[in-house]
Amino acid sequence: MSWLRIRELVRKEFILLFRDRRSRRVLVVSPIVMLLLFGYVVNYDIRVIQIAILDQSHTRESRMVADAFSANKIFRITQILRDDRDLEQALLNAKVDMAIKMGPDLSKKIRKGETAEIQIIADGTMSNMASIRIAYSMLVIDKLNHDLLKELYPQHMDYGKIDARIRTWYNPNLDSQYFFVPGIVAFVVMLIALLSTSIAIIREKEAGTIEQLIVTPLKPIELIIGKTIPYIIISIVQMVAVTIIAVVWFEIPLAGSVILLFIATLLFLLSTLGVGLFISTVSSTQQQAMMTTFFFLLPFFMLSGFVFPIVNMPAVVQWLTYLNPLRYFLVIIRGIFLKGIGLEILWPQYAALTVLGLVVFTGAVRRFRTRLD
Repeated sequence: MSWLRIRELVRKEFILLFRDRRSRRVLVVSPIVMLLLFGYVVNYDIRVIQIAILDQSHTRESRMVADAFSANKIFRITQILRDDRDLEQALLNAKVDMAIKMGPDLSKKIRKGETAEIQIIADGTMSNMASIRIAYSMLVIDKLNHDLLKELYPQHMDYGKIDARIRTWYNPNLDSQYFFVPGIVAFVVMLIALLSTSIAIIREKEAGTIEQLIVTPLKPIELIIGKTIPYIIISIVQMVAVTIIAVVWFEIPLAGSVILLFIATLLFLLSTLGVGLFISTVSSTQQQAMMTTFFFLLPFFMLSGFVFPIVNMPAVVQWLTYLNPLRYFLVIIRGIFLKGIGLEILWPQYAALTVLGLVVFTGAVRRFRTRLD
């Protein structure tokens, strides 16, 4: 094996890459755009809950309920409704996130010491958001109940109680950016490595230069190494750039070892480059390669735990996730970023990435060499 021939092939690949304007845009612009989208747009943080009030009581107690919600920074009363028809229209038109209906006997029941019902109707089209909004509403109602109890029974009562002191480790403010931004670092590495590697070989076929490469003194293994090294370098450079933006711009803490992050990236690239080589062997055109790449990307994304928890998936699907290298890389990258943990905890993920990478890359190389021969 001649490293001189490999070096010249790598140099040729870089010249072809950066000569093409479309390739430059994909390599430079797309990672930044994806990071900004996931950093600013995709999040589960609830900063404002728009509510509508239907008050059929018109008493001091009903005003206390409305004041309790308006006093909370998250809730914003945007509509005062007249009847049930207005309530339904407000939710149908998505003008409010929740509606609160208070019956005419609210005050009477409270003054009698009975339980008074108020109806909280949440827009359930986004189930996760609706459950969080309902939980916030229950906190407001609990505090209001406590205040009403003190008003109705002003005598001081001593009794044993439990005081929960809540602390959130690794993400004190529960910001969605802490969850999504480290994950997009992994996704960018996978996307660029898959897409670039699969298209690189197809581009040679479409241009008719693959036969010229085959008749040169280049051995099949040298051709494979020369074709994959540029995309390894590009993926690592992009990972470094996106990591710097995540730490400096989004202020995501990088609590762990940069060296371990680099090693994990290399192991992850074994699998993604192997899949890219496999795609190049089953595709005849760049369009086919791109479509096949996105066919692989969607299952990788959905079954990785990037957005949807793996534990919530059906048992059969959970077993399939063990074949997904992105699953292990996400655990590593979030553990290194947020928790600062090392090999003593992450070694199963590193071992899984190593085994998957070697199997996938070796199989793809053998298939590619067979096609070349």
